[in-house]
Amino acid sequence: MSFDVRDREFVALVGPSGCGKSTLLRLVADLDVPTSGVIAVGGEPPASARRHRLFGVVFQDPVLLPWLDVLANVSLPLEVARGDALDQAAPAALLDLVGLGRFAHARTWQLSGGMRQRAAIARALVLRPRILLLDEPFGALDEITRQRMNVELLRIWSQRPTAALMVTHSIGEAVFLADRVLVMSPQPGRIAAEEAVPLPRPRTFETLASPDFLGCVSRVTKLLLTAVEERRP
Repeated sequence: MSFDVRDREFVALVGPSGCGKSTLLRLVADLDVPTSGVIAVGGEPPASARRHRLFGVVFQDPVLLPWLDVLANVSLPLEVARGDALDQAAPAALLDLVGLGRFAHARTWQLSGGMRQRAAIARALVLRPRILLLDEPFGALDEITRQRMNVELLRIWSQRPTAALMVTHSIGEAVFLADRVLVMSPQPGRIAAEEAVPLPRPRTFETLASPDFLGCVSRVTKLLLTAVEERRP
């Protein structure tokens, strides 16, 4: 497969379970190593991009440390990068940005699922990455909370614009968030189709009922169904 994500562009990957969406994201994040091919993040191989902190990662599980408060969790990347000339005020500012300023000294177990994911997003942004990698970050949330988090993510992303590559099983979520949706086929995973999203920004709850949104969701759904059917034995 071959594709690119441009600076400050939001790209979403959709596809059936097992097609390799999360594996692809792990390859970009240097969590796995490809057996062939070339991956570049900001013009650098993933290992070099990781060392230069060019990306931040948000997983489905926020992976917060329960013995630290929220501020300390968000500050953790700065602790790991100790000695560099980094903005030590960034964690508090990011907590304000994601709406958790009042919960800076709360323990993570005191937060709701959506609040924990906001903390995880703040942590991923604390080193000012060039690209944000998101692997089903809202997959464990109920539908209403998920929609609210989609709106929150766009608000945060608009104020801290980076490139973004997101894996999701939700076609509606992909269309709502992204500038482009890439449709993956089943095993072996391939980029089977691409759909540009015509929705203007900023996007709100009202966007979810607009004809353009519903039409785009329908088109991506058909592209995904076609990709699956073409791979059937």
